[in-house]
Amino acid sequence: MRKYLFSFLLFLISVSASAQFRTDRLIDVGRSALYYEDYVLSIQYFNQVIMVKPYLYEPWFLRAVAKFYLDDFVGAEKDCTEAIRLNPYIPDIFELRGLCNIKQGKFDEAIADYDKTIEFNPYSKGLWFNRVLCKIEKKDYDAANADLDSMMTMWKDYAKSYSLKAEVCMQENDTIEAAKYLDKSLEIDPYDGDIWAMRAMVSLSQREWKPADEQLSKAIHLRPTNVANYVNRALARYNINNLNGALADYDKALELDPNNFLAHYNRGQLRVQVGDDNRAIEDFNYVISMEPDNVMAIYNRAILLERTGDLYGAIRDYSKIIDQYPNFWAGLNNRARCYRRIGLTAKAEQDEFRIFKAQLDKHYGRQQRWSKKKQHEVRKKSEIDFDKYNQLVVEDENTVEHEYSTSYRGRVQNRNVDIALQPMFLLSFSPYDNIVKSYQAYDNDVERFNFEQQPSHRLYVRCGVKSLTEEESGRIFSLIDSLTSAIDASRNLNKDKGLIMQRAVAHSVVQNYADAISDLTVYIQTDSTSSLAYWQRAVCQDRMNEYDASRGEDIRLKTVGAISDLDMAIKLNPKNAYLYFDRGNLHAENKDFARAIEDYDSAIKLDPKLAEAYYNRGIANVNLGNTDAGIADLSKAGELGLFDAYSAIKKYNKKK
Repeated sequence: MRKYLFSFLLFLISVSASAQFRTDRLIDVGRSALYYEDYVLSIQYFNQVIMVKPYLYEPWFLRAVAKFYLDDFVGAEKDCTEAIRLNPYIPDIFELRGLCNIKQGKFDEAIADYDKTIEFNPYSKGLWFNRVLCKIEKKDYDAANADLDSMMTMWKDYAKSYSLKAEVCMQENDTIEAAKYLDKSLEIDPYDGDIWAMRAMVSLSQREWKPADEQLSKAIHLRPTNVANYVNRALARYNINNLNGALADYDKALELDPNNFLAHYNRGQLRVQVGDDNRAIEDFNYVISMEPDNVMAIYNRAILLERTGDLYGAIRDYSKIIDQYPNFWAGLNNRARCYRRIGLTAKAEQDEFRIFKAQLDKHYGRQQRWSKKKQHEVRKKSEIDFDKYNQLVVEDENTVEHEYSTSYRGRVQNRNVDIALQPMFLLSFSPYDNIVKSYQAYDNDVERFNFEQQPSHRLYVRCGVKSLTEEESGRIFSLIDSLTSAIDASRNLNKDKGLIMQRAVAHSVVQNYADAISDLTVYIQTDSTSSLAYWQRAVCQDRMNEYDASRGEDIRLKTVGAISDLDMAIKLNPKNAYLYFDRGNLHAENKDFARAIEDYDSAIKLDPKLAEAYYNRGIANVNLGNTDAGIADLSKAGELGLFDAYSAIKKYNKKK
């Protein structure tokens, strides 16, 4: 009896250890999917862990991170709350829930979360920074000032605390103090474009146009894609009579944001001033398409249409305004003039009589006033005053765009942005579609496998891993289960080795690279002449290496193994351009750009239409200092349909 009991206990221990191993593996694979920004897939893995072990806080927290990136802030908040219930001693969870509350506008709850996080980590500037922003959003300026005083005591050289102090001063209409704090902030950090923009806002409010122009120029130099800076600098330039500069700024603002209301409206006004009436009409057309009831824009367009001879269009616009403001005398007078010019004398006399009657009513004190209802219909952004129809428009209230400090943006993916390579080619269940060009990746060995093995899911060659929907990932998991059952039931794995290859590809599709490598290793032991197995194993190893490197692991030996696999694959299938391309990527990741270029050369020689090879060779050339050759390669990639190349060309031309 003791012997059986002991055996049973050993069995339970082994089962428990196996379950723990599987749980850890699922969490690790989920983390890997999270790193590669495949958030839907990572949620599937964390769901599996939660179903088996709902008492672990980690999968709840990691699933919250994935939901946060998918902008599901409500779901992320709930998962954080459950993780906190299971383990209330992890500050990162409170921080993430604080961010979720901020995204939902729940600033009181966010402050409570940051209070808790600061208890764990009282010397984190980012946490204090976010809590102050929440208090500013609540307009609790006394509490914000108290925090800022503490921050300036703890971190005397932290520029953002002074800029936030300046913002509070601006909210309390103390522009003099705001300017002092901003100057202090810029003294500490003169390379913060946001602070220069805030300093310019103070100058604009004080009508100091020339300093505002200079400050916004510095802000634009540091943050060249911020639309508001161009719009504000145009206003400053207009007031120092630099009309060409102002127009150029509005042009740039609209290049960055084609739907920007202020830029279209004000550019229209400036075009009127320089006599470009037809293009001014185009701007007001756009404004009116965005805001059909914008009476100031309609009035401006009416004047321009009358001036350019489109009298019927002008009458239409004047009528729309008169319908809303029946005793708008200037509008009635202008419409009457248009009626006379097209020969509608009776209608002109009706409008002139209305003006005459209104003048009499005013003389006898019977003039109709705008009702309070009409006043409530007036938009905040633009003042309705037809005497100011030809003035530029500004926002009714200048607001500062806050960017909250977060350790999550950038933590999930910390890649070398200088080597923005096109990803490796690998085996998958979905064909390659790079959207802009019809190019089907093809390899003889892949087609031979499909013909000989007749897999339930056809194998394709694709560039990069496809992100899966929840439904797609569910189908792949089901396929893995059915393949596992078939492999377990097989009596001749040598004959049924195709099942192992299919399962390896399925594992790589759902980014479970460790299990994919295990299957591919078994396959290679069964068939050491398969270039496909060495190829897929190399790519899976590289994907694992990138994730492991992000966690601080030494991956040099594993990288050598991946290159060795591709060497073998190339030896077995020297006509496969994608193998050379992938090996080139491995060399480029190791900063060995000369060898990378050699491999890209070989890939292009085998497939002259492989746009990705031109693209990556271009990046490698630029990194070696051969910028002209690199730009030529990128141009060829763009010509072949890979239009991402043009943004890279623009970037490198600027560097030149």
